[in-house]
Amino acid sequence: AGAVGLYNVGQSCCLNSVLQVFLMNIHFTGILRRITVPPRDAQKRRNVPYQMLLLLEEMQCGKQKAVSPLDFARCLSVYEVKLFVQHDAAQLFLTLWNLIKRQMKKPELVEDLNNMYAICVQEHLACQKCSFETKRNSSMLTLPLPVLDSNSRILRTLEDCLQYFFRPEQLTDHNMCFCEQCERKTPFLQSMKLVHLPRTLTIHLKRFCFEKSASVHKLSHYLPFPQDLDFGAVLTKSQCQADDHEKAAWQYELFAVVAHSGSTSCGHYCAYIRSLTECKWYCFNDSEVCQVSWDDVKCTYGHSNLLWGQTAYLLIYMKKHPR
Repeated sequence: AGAVGLYNVGQSCCLNSVLQVFLMNIHFTGILRRITVPPRDAQKRRNVPYQMLLLLEEMQCGKQKAVSPLDFARCLSVYEVKLFVQHDAAQLFLTLWNLIKRQMKKPELVEDLNNMYAICVQEHLACQKCSFETKRNSSMLTLPLPVLDSNSRILRTLEDCLQYFFRPEQLTDHNMCFCEQCERKTPFLQSMKLVHLPRTLTIHLKRFCFEKSASVHKLSHYLPFPQDLDFGAVLTKSQCQADDHEKAAWQYELFAVVAHSGSTSCGHYCAYIRSLTECKWYCFNDSEVCQVSWDDVKCTYGHSNLLWGQTAYLLIYMKKHPR
């Protein structure tokens, strides 16, 4: 069964786009197919992974060009994910992922899901007066990349955004930290190092910018991203806390783009996804699905003068040679 669309059930373009990114990922659906089916009907209706599996099976029976995600949307509404409102794709991705993880009862499935999506970083804090430093590992689901630097200058490429995200930062003045050795507040150097990258890597381009006036505006400027991305080549040695074996697997190929068009208050989402079985690109625009070229995907790089132009918001990369 080829690519199947999802009907818009009332401002559900964001949900549809995020769902397609999950369901077109055969490594994710491999995990989904191993869930425990809830025994009772009432539990079935409230179980996000199970409702997702039902939707997948309906899409794969191959009878329709599109199916309705209404039961799935109703299931989400139990968990305060409202129907008929505009969602933010990055937030919805996190919400969905957390619900799926929480409701997958088998520990081995939760572990597989973590391995599939979780990014591990090490946060370093070093006192600039003495040699005191702290390190702690933490995990992230997306890399939330700024598209402007701290002086509001445009970052030109995805690689620039990545390097900027992992740059060390001086914590001085009112940002100073308490040093246990100096026993007072001192300037610190804060840095983040990459420890482990997952099979499916989600990058969130922070194109929605909150102004001091509390209004949100969208940064639509041109920002190219590559089909192939080697993290070992983009980041410096000091930005990585990983052995050569781990770094050798940091070769990625673009799998999907969730693109936003329009303004923050009145916008639309669609998803460009490369079928992992056919290696062809498709555009999923609610119930409409059509095959597209890489040039069509590149149209989501952005364009400052086109308000209704499509702009990439989430980039999903897939490991080329997972270990």
